[in-house]
Amino acid sequence: MVVRMGVEEEFHVIDAESGALTPRADAVLRRLSRHGDEFTRELPRSVVESNSGVHASPDGLYADLSASRRLLDAAASSQGLAVLAAGTPPIARLGAVRATDSPRYLAMAEDYRRVADEQLICGAQVHVDVPDRDTAVRALCVLNPWVPPLLALSASSPYWLGTDTGYASWRSMIWQRWPTSGPAGCFTGAADYDAAVDELIGSGVISDAGMIYYDVRPSAHLSTLELRVCDACPRVETVVLVAVLFRALVVDACARVEAAGGERCADRHEWLRAATWRAARSGLEGDLVDPVTRRPAPAPEVVRAMLRHLRPTLEAYGDWETARSLAEEALARGSAAHRLRRAAAGADLLAAVDLLLAETRGENRSGHRRADAALTTPRFRAWGVPA
Repeated sequence: MVVRMGVEEEFHVIDAESGALTPRADAVLRRLSRHGDEFTRELPRSVVESNSGVHASPDGLYADLSASRRLLDAAASSQGLAVLAAGTPPIARLGAVRATDSPRYLAMAEDYRRVADEQLICGAQVHVDVPDRDTAVRALCVLNPWVPPLLALSASSPYWLGTDTGYASWRSMIWQRWPTSGPAGCFTGAADYDAAVDELIGSGVISDAGMIYYDVRPSAHLSTLELRVCDACPRVETVVLVAVLFRALVVDACARVEAAGGERCADRHEWLRAATWRAARSGLEGDLVDPVTRRPAPAPEVVRAMLRHLRPTLEAYGDWETARSLAEEALARGSAAHRLRRAAAGADLLAAVDLLLAETRGENRSGHRRADAALTTPRFRAWGVPA
């Protein structure tokens, strides 16, 4: 079975001159209307979502994401706007952005009030093929311990409403306010998971299965597992790294589940929320919780341990050298949160915004774009339905 991957990226729309968040996502989307469901709306009027194609190789995914960002950049810049990929926008003001005017989003804004009002955040979600829903649900227990390091790799949101939060990923702290966020529980199979979702909907706390916001979840519409814990990433290379590692985690976990037969998970998972908090606080610049020992360890050690853990699967897919080199590059550069703080320390928050814009556009230090292939692949429709 060829295990494919796809990505959904969310982007903040900002005023190009002031760097401030602006509720003009619809203006950008109108310029992109001929691209169908490749670009869509989100809960805040300041966010545009891009849906990638379905890919078997990291090279294809990289080319696709780069091409989508070029389209977004052109649509925004023609109107005095810009798009940036980060968990939170460095410059924003509460009350300046209302909910998108769809019935579902307006109902969410009314039901969740302040939680929805402050949902000025962007993430990167990765979908990976699974053999069947039962295997996917049971695989959650196997792969969940390795999810917090993926958050650390993506951490790009140290600033909230113009101030430094002290966290590498403040977005994940905002996200955890939702009643169904955080690490997924342990389920015996698809029927057990679906019964739990039905119970949550029946409680009236959420309205539909799309509001299950676990860090990893079986897609409600696709035959995939979906990673939802990550910040939006300024650099395309980071998104590709996370996608390649998550695919290896899914493949490895599904194989272990199938080898175990009907054996039930006997592990404890209470520590996972603490490990996720640690990753949000530290990024790549402090300790993470080691998934094996469950003790603190420097982030580079944990990331390299994950690579060693996944090496057989990465090699089987021809991804080992890509994953290793991208991971080492990420560790050498530091998290996006660290890079933003360094830029702001040398000037001000606008310098951090400028850095985010340059990285989102794929510019190197001299301001030139990296070269990549043209977009030629189908969108999420290749999995059967829109994402």
